[in-house]
Amino acid sequence: MPNRQEIRSEETRRAILAAAGTLFAERGFDTVTMREIARTAGCSHTTIYLYFKDKEALLHHLSMEPLQSLHRQMEAVLRDRTLAPADSLQAVTRAFVRFCLANRNMYTIFFMAKASRVDEETPALEVQQLRNRLFGLLRQAIRACLPPDTPDDRVLAYTRIYFFTLHGIIGTYTHSDEPLDHLLERLEPTFDLAWEVMLAGFHQTATKGSGA
Repeated sequence: MPNRQEIRSEETRRAILAAAGTLFAERGFDTVTMREIARTAGCSHTTIYLYFKDKEALLHHLSMEPLQSLHRQMEAVLRDRTLAPADSLQAVTRAFVRFCLANRNMYTIFFMAKASRVDEETPALEVQQLRNRLFGLLRQAIRACLPPDTPDDRVLAYTRIYFFTLHGIIGTYTHSDEPLDHLLERLEPTFDLAWEVMLAGFHQTATKGSGA
């Protein structure tokens, strides 16, 4: 059983993470300082460094577990061999969209803070490595929907278009107060249509590029 000091230490740690999440969501990762986070958490600006060495460490602790959960969901869909490729892509897309809209207040932190290229092979930050693996799962789902001889660079380009289009639609609703279920019910037809239109366009240009 934890003693009083251990309980107090864990409470401080949670308060720091909560303060960081709130401030990052309200003002953006780059503008918030460690001193401001400490003040909001109710601890000294020296105490915070006993728990987290810098803002990147806070970003890591705030983002990794939720993004790992999303990664597991998307992987499970892609392992389901009963789904046709197009149905698999739709399912991973819906899982991604639901996650983003369920975490609207942290969306930009999870995906934008300290972000680098989605196709970078060895990003320095572990959270960016995980973001890139999520992108890789979408890429895998899209490749399965295309002709087998579609070049890798074309698949990458299609996935980037798909990924950024999803983020564009999601970003429109990050400040919405509408309940998640209502929002999804209203938006899923839009996402489904966007998915169908993009996939049809990918097929058309991939076939044209192959000379078929």
